[in-house]
Amino acid sequence: MPIPEPNLYPPFNIVRLSHVEYGVTDLAASRAFYVDTLGLQVTDEDDRIIYLRAMEERGHHCIALVQSDTAYVGGLGFKVFDEQELDKAAAWFEAQGLGVDWVERPFLGRTFRTRDPFGIPLEFYCRMDRLPPIHQQYKLYRGVKPLRIDHFNMFSSDVDASVAFYNSIGFRVTEYTEDAETGKCWAAWMHRKGGVHDVAFTNGTGPRLHHTAFWVPTPLNIIDLLDLMATTGYVGNIERGPGRHGISNAFFLYIRDPDGHRIEIYCSDYMTVDPDLEPIKWDLKDPQRQTLWGAPAPRSWFEEGSVFEGAQLVASALKAQPIVAP
Repeated sequence: MPIPEPNLYPPFNIVRLSHVEYGVTDLAASRAFYVDTLGLQVTDEDDRIIYLRAMEERGHHCIALVQSDTAYVGGLGFKVFDEQELDKAAAWFEAQGLGVDWVERPFLGRTFRTRDPFGIPLEFYCRMDRLPPIHQQYKLYRGVKPLRIDHFNMFSSDVDASVAFYNSIGFRVTEYTEDAETGKCWAAWMHRKGGVHDVAFTNGTGPRLHHTAFWVPTPLNIIDLLDLMATTGYVGNIERGPGRHGISNAFFLYIRDPDGHRIEIYCSDYMTVDPDLEPIKWDLKDPQRQTLWGAPAPRSWFEEGSVFEGAQLVASALKAQPIVAP
């Protein structure tokens, strides 16, 4: 299916991705992973929930860790430009029959919750409590020195349909993978903020969250994190990498938190702010799309993901697969 033309005048103005809620089964274990190991900063916590931000972020949080009996993803947050755009967004989702619930969220202003057509829970807001900048407080930098949340990647049972929907609300495709036999899109990367992606979609049983990514200063920070994880009991949480993607050109590492939620550590992709940039096409069978150096990803990377709260899973009809490591 052809990639749609970019929608340069969407019905409302999304600025960027913002935050994610993870249900975790052991809050103390998750705190040790995200704070003591990765280096995210605690902005508020009690015995039920921990809020975290990265070093360059001025908003109150980018992750909320919620104590739960089961692991889940509560929703993906997006910031819109202003209150007027927030009302436009709510009216648009209502008009699509997707339903809107205005909800109270700690540290956020007016916020509504909805779902995309595939069941992914979404939250939209325009105001989050501001915190003092800490990006020059170098004594606080720990772990991998995470600077900011970068993107979400989701499993989709119909990537073409996901691309069409998110294109309709202004996300633009930067790169995509096509299955040559069927002509269908197997994966796609889409942005609002001017990087390679804010959201991405990978073929598979969905909707599930494949990973949340954090931008870090350099590849050397990733090497430092690997040394730290290998000597503090987390060697089994290292899933894939380090390496360099063909798609996005980014240097990467994939790790799993204590509940199996996948986190990507990410840097060195490129700017995409020009609205007339053509998407870059990759063939599904090209091993360099996964890793520029040619190493295939492990099977777990293509099959395992985090479930969204309340979403019904649907298997993908597209059975094409890239080269997979044994």
